[in-house]
Amino acid sequence: MRRAGLSLASNAMTSADKFTIIEGCSVSKARTGLLQLSHYVIETPMFMPVGTKGCMKGVLPEQLEELDVQIILGNTYHLGLKPGPELLRKAGGLHKFMNWKRGMLTDSGGFQMVSLLKLTEITEEGVQFESPYSSSNPSTASKGRKKWKSSTGTEKAPGSPRADGEAVVPSKDLMMLTPEKSMEIQNAIGADIMMQLDDVVSSTTTGPRVEEAMDRSIRWLKRCGKAHSRADEQFLFPIVQGGLNMTLRERSVSGILEDEYTGYAIGGLSGGEAKNDFWKVVDASTTLLPKSKPRYVMGVGYAEDLVVCCALGADMFDCVFPTRTARFGCALVDAGQLNLRLKQYASDHTPIDPTCKCLTCQRYTRSYLHHIVTDIPTAARLMSIHNIAYQMNLMRRIRNSLRVNRFPEFVTQFMQNRYGDKEIPSWITDALTSVGIVLTRDTQAVSSDSIDSQSDRKKRSADGEETGEQ
Repeated sequence: MRRAGLSLASNAMTSADKFTIIEGCSVSKARTGLLQLSHYVIETPMFMPVGTKGCMKGVLPEQLEELDVQIILGNTYHLGLKPGPELLRKAGGLHKFMNWKRGMLTDSGGFQMVSLLKLTEITEEGVQFESPYSSSNPSTASKGRKKWKSSTGTEKAPGSPRADGEAVVPSKDLMMLTPEKSMEIQNAIGADIMMQLDDVVSSTTTGPRVEEAMDRSIRWLKRCGKAHSRADEQFLFPIVQGGLNMTLRERSVSGILEDEYTGYAIGGLSGGEAKNDFWKVVDASTTLLPKSKPRYVMGVGYAEDLVVCCALGADMFDCVFPTRTARFGCALVDAGQLNLRLKQYASDHTPIDPTCKCLTCQRYTRSYLHHIVTDIPTAARLMSIHNIAYQMNLMRRIRNSLRVNRFPEFVTQFMQNRYGDKEIPSWITDALTSVGIVLTRDTQAVSSDSIDSQSDRKKRSADGEETGEQ
């Protein structure tokens, strides 16, 4: 078995061969595995930093490699507008355009139905957006101008009257994103994993709109599959929808499983729903989806969420949280977030995390970062580097604990470090208990260094280094 970290020249394996489970937790649904992509072999569970427009704010691609980032995420909607599919096609794809040699996943643009709701019109054909780069978008338009948007149960073309009597205003800067167009753009981008275009509603939405979106997402998935022109190089992932309604989630999975895919995503979460609802949807979805394929929970980035979702059987995650919170002056550590804008750090001459090996922690103190935190470009770069390093290290620790069958102990110790003397939120204890991990205060502590050393010995043994095998 080729190890993660090796780029691949061949992609001859079938879809069913792409994901290999290396170790599974003996208690929970957590597992660690290898996912073979066209450009890279990914170790799971894994976290994807978000480079929406083909770059990470303040962090260079080579710095991401140094941080051991295995895969990044780009956005089809934004990349389709700028620089556009034609330029990307001529450049040889986004990998070559940005000189990135590792894994890449592109979101389909569906999420913008929620984030840019006031600029969208949703029909069976697709989603019509007004470009955020347009002179008529909200950032540049007069504040008094009203915007057109979709309304449940109606499909109005630009120029037709809205419910309030005002005509939908057409614009020369409209973009119609259909399932076919999403595939065309993603094929030009050339990401290893591409997401279907789905009809996305907020996780707190209820009523008939949720069922409508779920059913439409399945129909759009079929259209995406027919339009996908590079199936041997780029893996199409379907997305489970259905809001917080378990019956709709089951129907969504049933429709998706009519065809086989390399992996599956769980969408429509992390949008403000109650945590108790969040974990139950993740748990139900991972139970319904094939065990032999990777499961991707979209939009998850908080450390405690990552740990819990791994226990519930998820393998892949993404979120803007690590870099966005860095731009607000917050650094990630096991105990939570350090707001380095606070005066208490003015004379703290220790690194953010003494155990972290990132450039920021090796060279700079909390005091220095507090001093420059208002210098947005410099501080944001340094803190983004640390926060990405923290996420990568967290996922590595999870993988290592799974390799040596110490995941329940790792989870217990992590939650103790996270919450200290505070009560652990009930949704966490309920979620973990549901998969056999019972958090107790008297559990014997287990250090990450101990787990890492055990994992390293096991990997060396598997590679033949301790037995003398070649």
